[in-house]
Amino acid sequence: MLNNLKKALYVIDPKNSPPVTGRILSVDALRGFDMLWITGGATIFISLNNVVHSPVTETIADHMEHVTWQGFHFLDIIMPLFLFVTGVSMPISFKKRMETAPGTSVWKHILKRIVILWILGMIAQGNLLTYDFSKIAFFSNTLQAIAAGFLIASAFILNFSLVTQLLCAVALLIIYFLALYFIPVPGVGHAILEPQQNLPLYIDKLLLGSHQDGTNYSWILTSLGFAATVMLGVFASYILQAGITQAAKLKALFITGIALIAGGLLLNPVQLIIKHVWTTSFTLFSGGLCFLLLALFYLIVDYWKYQRWAMFFIVVGSNSILAYMIGDLHCFTEVAEVFLLGTKRFLGEWYPFVLSIGSYAVFWLLFYFLYKRKIFIKV
Repeated sequence: MLNNLKKALYVIDPKNSPPVTGRILSVDALRGFDMLWITGGATIFISLNNVVHSPVTETIADHMEHVTWQGFHFLDIIMPLFLFVTGVSMPISFKKRMETAPGTSVWKHILKRIVILWILGMIAQGNLLTYDFSKIAFFSNTLQAIAAGFLIASAFILNFSLVTQLLCAVALLIIYFLALYFIPVPGVGHAILEPQQNLPLYIDKLLLGSHQDGTNYSWILTSLGFAATVMLGVFASYILQAGITQAAKLKALFITGIALIAGGLLLNPVQLIIKHVWTTSFTLFSGGLCFLLLALFYLIVDYWKYQRWAMFFIVVGSNSILAYMIGDLHCFTEVAEVFLLGTKRFLGEWYPFVLSIGSYAVFWLLFYFLYKRKIFIKV
């Protein structure tokens, strides 16, 4: 078993990987799939259930909402998948950048990206555009979680070997698990994971004070979990770049995904799967699902070469940061209403469902326009 592990590590070690050529379309498609649910896909299925009310649509609609605290719904995969895909892209991006620029230039790019993501996160959910310092939340958004995970993962990728990177990722999971389990919250105790009584939220309130976002999501200590999720994406990237057959890559992605899900479920009785504090069990379980989704997209798009359908996702996935920032704007619905409002008297209770599809169509057509003209907003 040890020999098989050594062989597997040798195969996926980036030092032994062939040069990166072209884009891995399945990654772009998976990123676009993730954006679909952030930018209107969930609303479509909720609107459908409001009309149909069948057991199937009710189950789907239920999974289009985040769990209140403990457990997992489909929509809870969106944030970890965003971090995971960020990790998948990092080794490829770094390898290309290192070929044309020295190490200091790479770090300048990393720090610049972190600052931009942080500012965008404050615009999206941190009340930055209120221009009222008392209302600003400094750490409150997925883009900032990506920035924190990106920084830690960058340090691992650029300074350590594959084995050390693996050990660092495992260390992140263990340290965070032990911190949640053993470090007591004053006046509460240790190993408490309640919505308003847990170590990560206590640290956020202690360090951020009035600039904590007021939710029961945690961010500062939870960045250890964010970084672990990004690193899972990094390891998936090493598999995709390995000098092995596509069938072997699929097998590796699938087995890793199953193993991570099993690990998360086995750990769940000890430390519950809770997205709000990004528990270690959540990191493993969601990371396993990310691996399986990547395997599915890689199978269809890159292995079977069924790529035409994937363009629906790719056009948005290629501009994911822009999609994230403008996905909630009401203007897309308003534009759709220009064309659909007159049908309301015919559609009756079906109108909200049709309008939600129309709103996303307007959004998608904007990104199709940008894609065809090769306009990509990068950070």
